[in-house]
Amino acid sequence: MKPNDIALLTSLGSPALDPVTPRAVVAVTRPDAGADANVGQLWSVPLDGGPARRLTRGFRDTSPRFSPDGSLLAFLRAEAGRPPQLHVVDARGGEPVAVTEQKLGVSAFAWSPDGARLAFVARVPEHGRYGSVEGLAANAEPPRRFTTLKYSANGVGITTDRRSQLFVVDVPDVSAEPLYPLYPSTEPAEQPGAVPAPRQLTDGPYEHRAPVFSPDGTRIAVVAARHETRDHDLRSDVWAVPVDGGKPQLLTPGEGAAVNAADFTPAGDLVTLASRIGEGRDFVAHNSALVLHPADGAAPVTLTDPITTGLVPTEGIPSLGEGFVVLAENRGRVELRVVSRDGSSETLPPADAEVTAVEVLGTSVVAVAGTADRFSELYRVTGDTASRITDFGSGLAERGILPGVETTIEGRDGYPVHGWVFTPEGEGPHPVLLSIHGGPYAQYTVTLFDEFQVYADAGYAVVACNPRGASGYGEEHGRTIRQRMGTVDLHDVLDFLDGAIAQNPSFDADRVGILGGSYGGYLTAWTIAHDHRFAAAIVERGFLDPDGFVGTSDIGSFFGDEYVGTDPELVRSQSPQAVVDQVRTPTLVMHSTDDLRCPLPQAERYYAALKRNGAEAELLVFPGEDHELSRSGRPRHRIQRFDAILEWFSRYLPTDRNPRR
Repeated sequence: MKPNDIALLTSLGSPALDPVTPRAVVAVTRPDAGADANVGQLWSVPLDGGPARRLTRGFRDTSPRFSPDGSLLAFLRAEAGRPPQLHVVDARGGEPVAVTEQKLGVSAFAWSPDGARLAFVARVPEHGRYGSVEGLAANAEPPRRFTTLKYSANGVGITTDRRSQLFVVDVPDVSAEPLYPLYPSTEPAEQPGAVPAPRQLTDGPYEHRAPVFSPDGTRIAVVAARHETRDHDLRSDVWAVPVDGGKPQLLTPGEGAAVNAADFTPAGDLVTLASRIGEGRDFVAHNSALVLHPADGAAPVTLTDPITTGLVPTEGIPSLGEGFVVLAENRGRVELRVVSRDGSSETLPPADAEVTAVEVLGTSVVAVAGTADRFSELYRVTGDTASRITDFGSGLAERGILPGVETTIEGRDGYPVHGWVFTPEGEGPHPVLLSIHGGPYAQYTVTLFDEFQVYADAGYAVVACNPRGASGYGEEHGRTIRQRMGTVDLHDVLDFLDGAIAQNPSFDADRVGILGGSYGGYLTAWTIAHDHRFAAAIVERGFLDPDGFVGTSDIGSFFGDEYVGTDPELVRSQSPQAVVDQVRTPTLVMHSTDDLRCPLPQAERYYAALKRNGAEAELLVFPGEDHELSRSGRPRHRIQRFDAILEWFSRYLPTDRNPRR
């Protein structure tokens, strides 16, 4: 895979099952270098495996949802350079009709049970900000006054003056006469509105998300942190908002948990995915569990064990028979599981996959998943079989995919370190790249990963593991590095590297590089301060200076406190900035201007220290990008990022396919 081949990385969103016709509709998006944007449309996929058909032709159409009777299809449409708006279209086809024209766009929506209304969430700008006053530029807006610790979010910016609020709107008649602009006349006339007028159901300094109607259609449940101590903890709850107006009602009282998803069963029970928050704000490696809240007011029942199993947040929690369908992390995989009300569970296919979305209608189940040779495809699940019913990854497959070898290495303390090894074509000896994932509570998976493919195609062996601190291996594995960062996690990545080299004679132990982003940037910076074997390093969007994280990062009020502690000496003992003077490895520091997760000063201070201490270093900064550059940034920037990585390693670890430039 070459850097330009990212255009072949098609991603499928959450599918929608048609209540009338045996088909699914799914959003298919991809990076387009010409448009320098992620573009995509909705596709109709027959469940019998027939050819998929493009349904819409928007710039970026996503999030399809059928009305309960299957007559209409709602979705979000974003035109080039504009935020997404809610649209509806006749399910049989036709021209979509706009439902909203929110200044900052719509983020999520839900159908009412009778199909007459749509609930949606949208950010509401304060008057005078974000273009709400024509001609008032951003640099001419009034100053902002902050009184809270939390006031920003990566990928959004300032949040306190544009909170996410809940709305409800009547569904327009898609067969009605279109609206036409009125011709000038001497007679007074009111120009009809282009979209139906919505009603705002919430207000105040709260963020609302994930709307879902109650089965009787009288209430809309949303996830929000509306409690008084929300600025000092990480709790969130489910609140029921009356459709016809009224005060929101708390549905998950006194649980001290962070709710990540919520849904109703047809009988009116509430189900949530929630992770407990320890004393204070201790969130580290606390997995989400499935919790049932009976409609009769009985005590909630936790149906999965968060100590051993982590559940991935989803759009809704679909019911299948008497059970619930969830996505569970497990050793580099994300599995589809059905959890019964007694807590027993069954794992469904596809196996050896990372399932990213699922939809259930009656007994029909479809899932979106990535595998070792397919980035993202749609599967129909029947019994113990999962049949792939799309072929969006064929173009990339034709380019050639290099398979990874799943490997477990016994570490220095006997701990098993699990990961993957990729060997490039040819006899070798191959230089080796140690790649470290972000998080830290995340995991490398079995899914085709563009980074590993690009590096291997350039002639590098790639080794990547899930060290202690990663998700997918239970709570103990994840919490081991809490206030011990750079200890056993450092040992695990180095032991995995040594073990992989020992097992592969074509790997060159004397020509090794290292790279990682976010927490991976942290551990890369920490590693090169303590181990000088590496010919070159790339530290990307790293958590590098815990002291400077507080007050600058959108998670600065809690992340560092929990992961490295608050005692100054303890923090210093885990800080890459504190040991930067020990670095001897040539280091490329990569960052983005709009990164609010690990803000740009993290990179600037680290880079300046490298230079002042005489280390060979360069700083590469991408304009207009945030923490998600490598995953969802501008396509041209993503390609330029790959080019920069390969160019850096060509200087210190040249290969026949990536010669010194």
